[in-house]
Order: sequence, then C-alpha cells, then structure tokens
Amino acid sequence: MERRTSGRMPFEGVSKRLLEALKDIGLEDPTPIQEKALPLILSGRNVLIVAPTGYGKTEAALIPVLELYLRLKDEPKGIAILYITPLRALNRDLLRRIKILCEKLGLEVDVRHGDTDEKVRRRQALKPPKMLITTPETLQAILPGRIMKEHFKGLKWIIIDEIHELLDSKRGVQLTVALERIRAIKNGDFQLIGISATLANPKLAAEFISGSKSMDLAVVEDLKNAEVIVDNPQPLDVDFEKSIELALPADAVARIRILKEYVENKCCLVFVNTREHSEVLASRLKVLAPEVRVGVHHGSLSRDVRQEAEEDIRKGGLNALICTSSMELGVDIGRLDMVVQYMSPRQVIRLIHRVGRSGHGIGKVSRGLIITVSPEDSLEAAVIVRGMFRRLLEEGRVHELAFDVLAHQIAGLTLDFKRIKAETAYEIIKRAYPYRR
Repeated sequence: MERRTSGRMPFEGVSKRLLEALKDIGLEDPTPIQEKALPLILSGRNVLIVAPTGYGKTEAALIPVLELYLRLKDEPKGIAILYITPLRALNRDLLRRIKILCEKLGLEVDVRHGDTDEKVRRRQALKPPKMLITTPETLQAILPGRIMKEHFKGLKWIIIDEIHELLDSKRGVQLTVALERIRAIKNGDFQLIGISATLANPKLAAEFISGSKSMDLAVVEDLKNAEVIVDNPQPLDVDFEKSIELALPADAVARIRILKEYVENKCCLVFVNTREHSEVLASRLKVLAPEVRVGVHHGSLSRDVRQEAEEDIRKGGLNALICTSSMELGVDIGRLDMVVQYMSPRQVIRLIHRVGRSGHGIGKVSRGLIITVSPEDSLEAAVIVRGMFRRLLEEGRVHELAFDVLAHQIAGLTLDFKRIKAETAYEIIKRAYPYRR
C-alpha cells in the first residue's frame, strides 16, 4: 500500500487503534472514494464502490469493515469476513498487501483457492481465519462442505472485488446464487460491499450482486489523465533482412522492433488478447531483442511461474511482462512506465482498465500504446481510444436465466441441506438477480 498524504482530514469515524495501524503502513489521509464509502459502510449499508484504477478502492471497502469488526463486543465464531476476487493472482496480492495491517489489529487472514495445498486446507477447517480471501469457484467448492459450512454461519461481511469482471459472465451468475445460498445457510444476512473499476452502469452492477437487497452507490467518475498512441508499424529494409534470416513475416518483425523501442530500459505490461499470442510474442521478442528482459503471465501457467513473473515485474526485474487479462485486474505491481496493448483491445472499458495500470494513482498520467497489425485493426483501435476519452463505455450484459448454472446451483443446494423442498430451492434461487423473473 503506497503512502498517501494529501492534507485531507483523517478517516472520520475510525478508532484510534485502526488509525495508528493505518499510519504505520503509510495511510494517513483518505482518497475521494474512501471519503464517500466510509460513512455508508460504517452505517451498515450494502455499498458498491466504483472508481478508476489506483484510487484506493480496496482500502475504501476494507477500512470501514475492519473498524466494524473492532467494534464487535463478542468475537464471532468461524469466518467473519469473506473477500472474493475473480483471480488467484489477486488473492495472493491482496494477502501480501493487507496481512501486515490485519496482524496489527490481531485479525488472522488467509487465502483459499485451487493452488492452496492440503495442509493449509486442513488448518483452515480446524481453525478458520477471521478473514478468508477466495475466488468464486473455490467458494462453490467449499460451500457444501460440512465443516466450512459451519464456519460461514457467523459471517458478517462479504466483499466482492472486480465486479466489472463478473457482471457479464456466468461466473458472476454463479456467485449471485452463492450469496443467496450463504444467506440460507446462516439463516440471516450479512453486509455486502462490491468493488469495481469504471463501469457504464453502476446501478445495474449494484442490482446484480445485491439481488433482492438494497445497495447504495459510492462512485468517483474522474477520467484519469491518459495518453494513448495507436501505432501500425511498417517494415523497413532491416526488417525485410531479418525476416529472411528468421523466416518470419516482415511486418511481424517490424512490430517487434517497435515494441522493443518502447519497452527497452522501461518497466511495462504488454497485454495480448489470447494465451497463444502471449507465448508467440514472448518467443519472438527473445529472438529479435534478446537484450529486453521479458516474462509471460497467463492462467495456463503453473502457480510458481505466475508468482515468479509477478515478483519479477514488481521488483523491476523485467522490461516487459507479456500477459492476458490475468494482469488486467488490480494486482499491485508498483510503478509502470507504460502499458502496451498488442492488437486492438476490442472494448473501450478493457482499454481503460489496462491503460490505467500505469500511472497508478490519483493525478498521475497513464500512458498506453496500441500496436496494431492491419488497417482494420488500426481503425478499430482508434475508435476505441476515442470512445475512452468520450466515456462511451460498453454496458455489461447480464446472463439471465442461465439454465446450466441453474442446474449446478440446484445440485449445490441439495449438497448444502442434504434434503430441500423444491419450493424452498425456488425461493432461494429466485432472490438472485439473474433469476428474479
């Protein structure tokens, strides 16, 4: 967590104990989104937090929840806070960022996802942490478990990060029903906080995750200062010579030459649209520009390889980390000089999130480059860049009445309760937004 001192008033409504812990990790003044979210969450309301990348959204959700936890007269049994993120990389990064703060407050925090080894799983079952960080898929897996289900009965807060990544996917649909299943298991409610980067329709996102419950909005709509270049490299004589030598298309060699010019002696993320492109681009860059330190990051790589790549880029050991959307979300990697998008990003909102990874913070300039592969690709990229500056954002489309998800969730409810009446299952599922009709 980066040190912030803006001259604002300290976090209002926060106890001295928490203020001191925040000061120790460099958080002394609230950002605008934290000022908006803090009183709403402290009042017990469900809140959706929406702000650009680098505005302190995680802390906007976490600080008031930690304050409410400290105010409890009796320590809750089992897990008190459930923090859900869409990617395992986000889980690990979040644990790294908040572990020190939570330890200062005497709050045990742990991660549970597909990479968690059996020893840690057993420990969590026997002695659950007060805060558990997990993914939507892992939540589906552990929810029916007899022991973990008991640990959820004392749950008081659920924080869902990167809502924009879940809004138009069936992963999100599954999660909305899982929230209703948790309410049924604990026979009570919890306070729900959602976190999202820039959205076209925050109201829709709030309705999506809150279902039949009401949810307030805490939104900061500042458009970050950004500079984005669209470049369609054309082959030079040197590119034609290299293309013959390496049996590669000359235009591909030209793109690698331009990419090298931008990332050499810098620290950059290079986004591609598929895992295959990431491997091909990395191999070509290593051949054509061996002096550039390059790494690869995508979901098909092993945990150790992904973690090593994240650590290398964080420490400045790489000039370019070539990645898919696995690094688009809020993994904290420190200072980035630039974000490169290889080929059109296809969506305005995706470009905003990706370019926003550089200049990470309020008032800083985000710098981006789109390297295109054809005139059509250049035209599409130019239109997307214009849409970015005009805030012409695509509105997410919710998957309503997804019957494959429905079948899975009915099976999950049966595992949750062993026996359940059809009418009861119907009422639980119908409370989720995608099945409300």
